[in-house]
Amino acid sequence: MERRAEINRKTNETDISLSINIDGTGKADISTGVGFFDHMLDLFTRHGLFDLNVKAIGDLVVDSHHTIEDVGIVFGNVLKQALGDKKSIKRYGASYVPMDEALAMVALDLSGRPFLVFEAQFTTDKVGEMDTEMVEEFFRAVAFNAGINLHIKVLYGKNNHHIIEAIFKAFGRALDEATRLDERIEGVMSTKGTL
Repeated sequence: MERRAEINRKTNETDISLSINIDGTGKADISTGVGFFDHMLDLFTRHGLFDLNVKAIGDLVVDSHHTIEDVGIVFGNVLKQALGDKKSIKRYGASYVPMDEALAMVALDLSGRPFLVFEAQFTTDKVGEMDTEMVEEFFRAVAFNAGINLHIKVLYGKNNHHIIEAIFKAFGRALDEATRLDERIEGVMSTKGTL
């Protein structure tokens, strides 16, 4: 069973094509027009061992908000579609990732019940052309469209680039763990029988 999905979504603000292979090898082909965001998605892909293709055209003359949030929406929907009935997945994943002086923790549950707890402080408005406030907005869009209970906490760090990089790497590793198949799990990992 291939766990892949692709969605094309076009609005007056963005035109996005995104595909994922959950059982990939870490290959990325990403172009959003926001270089630092592309770099973060590449890190996520590599550390989660997914295959991810993202082509996004957005109204960057306004700012990066619509592009980044809409990529999060489409990413969440694609992930939900690729997971299908979630049969035999481990469901939970967690990862601590250091990046120089920064340390980030991501814990998640592919429960179908979306929630986001985001605890990170930034000291600059932008890293490259990406607004730092869009880190939280991206993960909110992913969590609520994929149905993920997602907790992100930066334990410490000073360099904004390092902090954000640690978050994206930890998210990739935690999601990789949660999406892994375990043959011991019959059906889904829930007493309710559904996720």
